[in-house]
Amino acid sequence: MEKSCSLLVHFDKGTPALANEIKEALEGNDDNAKIDAMKKAVMLLLNGETLPQLFITIVRYVLPSEDHTVQKLLLHYLEIIDKTDSRGKVLPEMILICQNLRNNLQHPNEYIRGVTLRFLCRINEAEIIEPLIPSILANLEHRHPFVRRNAVLAVMTIYKLPQGEHLLVDAPEMIEKVLSTEADQSAKRNAFLMLFTCAQDHAVNYLLTHVDKVSEWGELLQMVVLDLIRKVCRAKRGEKGKYIKIIISLLNVPSAAVIFECAGTLVSLSSAPTAIRAAANTYCQLLLTQSDNNVKLIVLDRLDELKSSHREIMVEMIMDVLRALSSPNLDIRRKTLDIVLDLITPRNINEVVLTLKKEVVKTQSGELEKDGEYRQMLIQAIHSCAVKFPEVAGTVVHMLMDFLGDSNVASAMDVVVFVREIIETNPKLRVSIVTRLLDTFYQIRSARVCSCALWIISEYCLSLSEVESGITTIKQCLGNLPFYLASEEGDANDSSKRSPQVNSITVSSKRPAILADGTYATQSAASETAFSPPTVVQGTLASGNLRSLLLTGDFFLGAVVACTLTKLVLRLTEVQTSKPEVHRVSTQVLLIIVSMLQLGQSSYLPHPIDNDSYDRIVLCLRLLCNPDAEIRKIWLQSCRESFVQMLVEKQLQETEEIKAKAQVSHAQPDDLIDFYHLKSRKGMSQLELEDEVQDDLKRATGEFIKEGAAANKLNRILQLTGFSDPVYAEAYVTVHHYDIVLDVTVINRTKETLQNLCLELATMGDLKLVERPQNYTLAPESSKQIKANIKVSSTETGVIFGNIVYETSNVLERNVVVLNDIHIDIMDYISPAVCSDAAFRSMWAEFEWENKVAVNTIIQDEKEFLDHIIKSTNMKCLTPPSALEGYCGFLAANLYAKSVFGEDALVNLSVEKQADGKLSGYIRIRSKTQGIALSLGDKITLKQKGAA
Repeated sequence: MEKSCSLLVHFDKGTPALANEIKEALEGNDDNAKIDAMKKAVMLLLNGETLPQLFITIVRYVLPSEDHTVQKLLLHYLEIIDKTDSRGKVLPEMILICQNLRNNLQHPNEYIRGVTLRFLCRINEAEIIEPLIPSILANLEHRHPFVRRNAVLAVMTIYKLPQGEHLLVDAPEMIEKVLSTEADQSAKRNAFLMLFTCAQDHAVNYLLTHVDKVSEWGELLQMVVLDLIRKVCRAKRGEKGKYIKIIISLLNVPSAAVIFECAGTLVSLSSAPTAIRAAANTYCQLLLTQSDNNVKLIVLDRLDELKSSHREIMVEMIMDVLRALSSPNLDIRRKTLDIVLDLITPRNINEVVLTLKKEVVKTQSGELEKDGEYRQMLIQAIHSCAVKFPEVAGTVVHMLMDFLGDSNVASAMDVVVFVREIIETNPKLRVSIVTRLLDTFYQIRSARVCSCALWIISEYCLSLSEVESGITTIKQCLGNLPFYLASEEGDANDSSKRSPQVNSITVSSKRPAILADGTYATQSAASETAFSPPTVVQGTLASGNLRSLLLTGDFFLGAVVACTLTKLVLRLTEVQTSKPEVHRVSTQVLLIIVSMLQLGQSSYLPHPIDNDSYDRIVLCLRLLCNPDAEIRKIWLQSCRESFVQMLVEKQLQETEEIKAKAQVSHAQPDDLIDFYHLKSRKGMSQLELEDEVQDDLKRATGEFIKEGAAANKLNRILQLTGFSDPVYAEAYVTVHHYDIVLDVTVINRTKETLQNLCLELATMGDLKLVERPQNYTLAPESSKQIKANIKVSSTETGVIFGNIVYETSNVLERNVVVLNDIHIDIMDYISPAVCSDAAFRSMWAEFEWENKVAVNTIIQDEKEFLDHIIKSTNMKCLTPPSALEGYCGFLAANLYAKSVFGEDALVNLSVEKQADGKLSGYIRIRSKTQGIALSLGDKITLKQKGAA
């Protein structure tokens, strides 16, 4: 769009109107025809037409019209036509317009006066405005508030013009007088805004004079007051105490928008505990009273920011924040739980866990469709609480075990992982957990949950009664042997159309699966069947859940059952004194294992047993037949020791992350320190004293100092032209989420004045220029700062290219200097993030875009290469350090990052050391969108050599 216009009128470009048609319509007496003709004229002007022949017609036939719509369109027309000639002088015919505008400003109808005053806010020519000033000032005292509020805006705009202070000498005093007598809230707001913008001292005096009445002012005026306070306090930090009192008085007004702004202003201006507490209380109040989910999410973001800078105050608010769980929106609940989990202390842990338990019970009603997902979030939260404070585990673990048979597999899986960790970390709860697990084992429906529960039974059934109960429970859940009859196998062979007894989503048990380290392995159908309720073939869930799962072809679970029974028999030999009893149980277990092998090799099921499961089951058989002391030690002790080691490493990693997050600021030894106790306290309120103390503390600990900002800025400066070019240009690129700001410095290296100099930019990729380039005149050897704003919509690599065009006085044609390309780096958009192994594997399987980059590097150490890739890609390594220790000539690791647009970036690095010492392998990148996969691949290809 070439011309500026305050209103866009819909225009059908397919049928452009002719100037003659418009002229005829304007000369007629039909107001509707005039309205259509004026709309067409405005649109033609906006599309680059000049239409000089229409001006006199409009003066003769449109100016006298009494129709309000015609008059409004006339003002739009006057706004966009050229009012000056090529030398910048006002055209003589504009005198006709001035007379009409004066008449409008004295019109008996207040609407005509109001829209004309608003139109004058968009006029920059002093010659047109000067004769109208008496009429504008007269409208400040008009009886109608619509006219008065627009008159104030017109005065403000005129006063801001280059010659404004000469046109309206005493405007601030006049507006201050209006402000003191004005009753209309909108007009008062405009008057105060004028003082705030043009005469800040007058606005401050008015505010401090009427400080007791601020809370009674209208919402619009209060918002401008907050803007003024922010501006004044940034300039004069010493005076902020008296303004903070005004903000706190505004926290009790009924307007939600005002109290939200008040809270934000308090946090930005003060670190005093009283002020922060008031702001946090306000946010919690808004969280409960506002029904809009977007507002709640914004408020939760603010609370999250407060948590990181003022944790001790936020800890007091934890129960108020938890009340946000009453919202049915999952995003709000997730964000609430994230905030609360960081605020847990020994003092509030019991209250928090009690609230979370109540929420878990509520999810059993099944009223909401996403209850299962919410329950999973709550279980993870309780798990986190119990790990930090083991003493609360006893109050929740038994209740959560009721959900082991949950139809939501992810939720049940979280419960069983929680139980596995608690039973190890809380030895006092071991007996009660084992007893409860054996009682509820028959309810478990998922193969993955069964596998984990069986491992718990095998490791933590220690006494004779527990071991016997464990074996009995597993036997009951397997049902009677054999798993099928010979006649049924014959029927299966004969019948070609036997009804399928395998779940529809179960696929071949030989399907390759992705392991936690990103490599492929053959996996049983366990994980395939886990996401739907299993088909019950014989018996019911009450008597044979293991049997049902085995008869779906799940031999991975069969191998787990065999290992569990083997461990229990090995433990029985230690706790049972009667050898005949041990032999009897051992024989029964052998029969079960042989029956599973027989089932796997029969034609009763559509898929035979896979090799991995077969080998594992046969190993159990051999061990039971030939027990060995060394192997017994491995089975009964080493497994538990590995698990304990895993928990210790996990805790250590979490501790290190917390330490890394803690920011330590330091002040320079020669910095000035104000001694608080030596200061004068006369006339200072408690809040002002607190604020002074906090400021002194910040100054002493270096929190006010932003180190390295200048050095970072130098690193981001890009040279756009050569040193020998007549125009030298360089750009400082600032990337902030969805916005890129190019701060371009242009220097005229010649001895001539450069006219109509224009920085022309174009973009490639998901980048969009926000504004049109402007023309500048550059004196010899002078410089100019030009800002260009660009919007970003995805992480796809973007390129900004362009040139500088200018004219000189002695050359007619335009000169062009081509600029270097600016490549927007993907690293500005992605940041390291953490996700669970299960979530990583789920996303890896789901995401369809993969970019495979072959390893090509001069680095010869696998670990060093991994560190180099992590540093180059700004990603987080999810593979624990213990898994990367040692040297075996092979390394596989998972990396994860999240973009500011919410996109996930997954990377799997697999490298192997060749005989010649070089590394080979692949780096695979997966994402939901093509842009991030390609951009990250390009970045890795560029950086992986490792020479720099």
